[in-house]
Amino acid sequence: MTSTQLEYAEKRMQQKWHDLIMAEQKGAAKPVLERIYNAYMLAVEEYNRCSAASQEQEEQTTSLPSERVVPSARSLHTTKRRRKAS
Repeated sequence: MTSTQLEYAEKRMQQKWHDLIMAEQKGAAKPVLERIYNAYMLAVEEYNRCSAASQEQEEQTTSLPSERVVPSARSLHTTKRRRKAS
């Protein structure tokens, strides 16, 4: 999911909300308001899907395991051992 797609879904959702408010203010009939409201809810669901997909993509790119090699504790110390004096 690209940020452009997410922005488009958000703008579409906002436009549907605006359409609903304007229709209500103009005194549209109840069936018309219900149809516009249903279109708005579909836009909200689409935005939510896009947002979730975008977050998943972001999490996947940020949670990739690093390939940094951590030396073992044994290799941190010299491997030569001191001999006891006999």
